[in-house]
Amino acid sequence: MDWSATPRSPLVIDGVSLEYACYGPAPDQAPTIVMLHEGLGCTALWRDFPARVAERTGMGVFVFSRQGYGQSDPIPLPRPLDFMTREAQQVLGRVLDQAGIRRCILFGHSDGATIAAIYGGTVSDQRVRGLILMAPHFFTEPMGLAEIEKARVAYNTTDLRDRMAKYHRDPDGAFKGWNRCWLDPAFRDWNVADVIDYLRIPVLAIQGRDDQYGTLAQIEEIENRSYAPVDMVVLDDCKHAPHLEQPEKTLDAVAEFAARLERIEAAEVETA
Repeated sequence: MDWSATPRSPLVIDGVSLEYACYGPAPDQAPTIVMLHEGLGCTALWRDFPARVAERTGMGVFVFSRQGYGQSDPIPLPRPLDFMTREAQQVLGRVLDQAGIRRCILFGHSDGATIAAIYGGTVSDQRVRGLILMAPHFFTEPMGLAEIEKARVAYNTTDLRDRMAKYHRDPDGAFKGWNRCWLDPAFRDWNVADVIDYLRIPVLAIQGRDDQYGTLAQIEEIENRSYAPVDMVVLDDCKHAPHLEQPEKTLDAVAEFAARLERIEAAEVETA
């Protein structure tokens, strides 16, 4: 694997090509922060944030575009309504294997945060030492669904498709695969909050106070249900993208959490 910001070839999982990028030290030199993008995101749309995370934490950072996003292979539509659970349980572990990940923190945003939480709560993987869940979703809320309906209208009536085409090889697949699931009537009862009950690793939960896609009830669910330690960071003047809207405060929280995990790891080794 080419551990660089501009790898020569994609990651291949079961014949599916996934674009990726890496920053900072490789997995054999330091822990890795694995970043999982939002429902309309991809590797490029993290912008310079992964490089800044690597610089602030001293850890490696691995980002990739899930199938159907960015320059990764397209995905057949329609997506199944349990697509986040499938991504966590059937794909993510293989990505970590192929990337050579040894010890990591899963850092997800929006749908990516949900995937990280599902993985942490349902898959036994000793490599994963902590979770950073930024604007996660565990259940649907009327205000979030209303915003997703607005996005559907915007895709059909504005230049949103053209803007997405700058980053996504298949913009229709990326948008419709996400939007149609969330707006499917059967998805209104979707709820994966029970995965929180099974988390046994530290969690950092970050959310903007003005998040238009979910209320603070989403991260309060983590605080109320988790048996593992939970740090809560609620950012004022911030909506659904803390890493873009409040990047310095988000970086501070991520760096502090990562450093604390390293201190815990070091103390456990010393007392072993």
